[in-house]
Parts: sequence; structure tokens; C-alpha cells
Amino acid sequence: MISYKLVMPEHMNQYGVLFGGNLLKWVDEIAWMAVSLDYPGARFVTIGMDRVEFKKSVSGGSILRFEIIRQRVGRTSVTYEARVSRRELHESLEDVIFSTDITFVRVDENGEKIPVVSACDAHCQTETTPPNRGTGCQAETER
Repeated sequence: MISYKLVMPEHMNQYGVLFGGNLLKWVDEIAWMAVSLDYPGARFVTIGMDRVEFKKSVSGGSILRFEIIRQRVGRTSVTYEARVSRRELHESLEDVIFSTDITFVRVDENGEKIPVVSACDAHCQTETTPPNRGTGCQAETER
């Protein structure tokens, strides 16, 4: 999944660069959208990010590109790689400012862990999945 965000003045810290908490919030939100699209109707919550290391600062007016790629499917969890690149308006090149693995666990309405594979229904078995979007089926990860 690819998404973009424009960095606005309200996203800045006291030093005039992007507040790291905003970036973490956006990574979590966009990765959650990816897992929710991959597993329609399933309930997922974030259980962790592997590492938090801000590689470069980001100024206001920058355009951030979020790339979310499914990496692993476990019994109750799904892990995605999240890469964030920035493009300053006066530059033509993007550079990576942040990357991490983010893991979600599938839960029921009581917050208890449940298997991911049960999220795969008859729809997962069809060929109607859009290009470059995984179905989320356990069988797909074993192909």
C-alpha cells in the first residue's frame, strides 16, 4: 500500500521540524489501513514496532511517501514493513527518513487473540483481488 502525507505547520515540534510522534501515528494508521484492507472484516490491533529510528529531519511543506508491505503472517499476527520517504518541494529526489516492521494481532470483540487464517473467507479464493494487493489468505503466504 502506498499513501502520502503533506507535512503542515501543526505537525512541527518546537525546533521547526516534524514531531516524531506525528510520524509514528501516521505509520500506525496507514499500516492499520493496509492490514484492514488485506483482511476485510477482521479486527486488528498494533502490538509493536521493531525499532524507532528517525534517520533524517523533515521540514514543513515536505511530502511524505508511506510504503507498507506485508512481510509475515503468523498464527494470530501479521507483520508489515513500513518505509517512509520524504520529498522536499525544492528537490526532485526522495530519501528514506524512517523504516520499521510493525506487527498487528487479530482479536475478537473481547480483545482475545484469534487466528488470522479464519479471516480468509470465500472471497480470498477468488481472482478478484486488485493487482499488487494480497488477499491475506494463509494459503497465499505458503505459495
